Amino acid sequence: MDRAQKERVVDELGQIFESSGVVVVAHYTGLTVAEMQDLRARASAAGSAVRVAKNRLAKIALEGKPCESMSDLLTGMTVLTYSEDPVAAAKVAEDFAKENKKFEILGGAMGENALDRAGVEAVSKMPSREELIATIAGMLGAPASNIAGAIGAPASNIASILSTIEEKAEAA
Repeated sequence: MDRAQKERVVDELGQIFESSGVVVVAHYTGLTVAEMQDLRARASAAGSAVRVAKNRLAKIALEGKPCESMSDLLTGMTVLTYSEDPVAAAKVAEDFAKENKKFEILGGAMGENALDRAGVEAVSKMPSREELIATIAGMLGAPASNIAGAIGAPASNIASILSTIEEKAEAA
């Protein structure tokens, strides 16, 4: 790789570190090409991405970035899984690590916060952006249906009272 290519890679990695909601760093020693392709496909389906880069270039790209503290994790054969959604990349990495023992999560960063192995696991258990939106939409819809039920209830109560009064009048 010549100097211009290295500078381009550092710029790309810098953009990744700045714009990503979460970056997960893992060792991938021993993974086959098919397993890496599976990881990339899962990441793509979840709205995240996977990047293998030289640790030295990644450390240069991290300089001055909010997540600079994770540069200590960049040793050995590392792969970066990242996404704008603060949860997607962590979920993909966790799910993949459960099935592939060769994929070892080291930690990562979420904004300025450095994450250790347990931190990545905790982030992966959080609901994703889509799940939160669905939950909020459900909560917003529930009061409306309750209001409609409350408005309709007095009318049905009045109708049942009137029918009871009619029945008593007919019986008398």
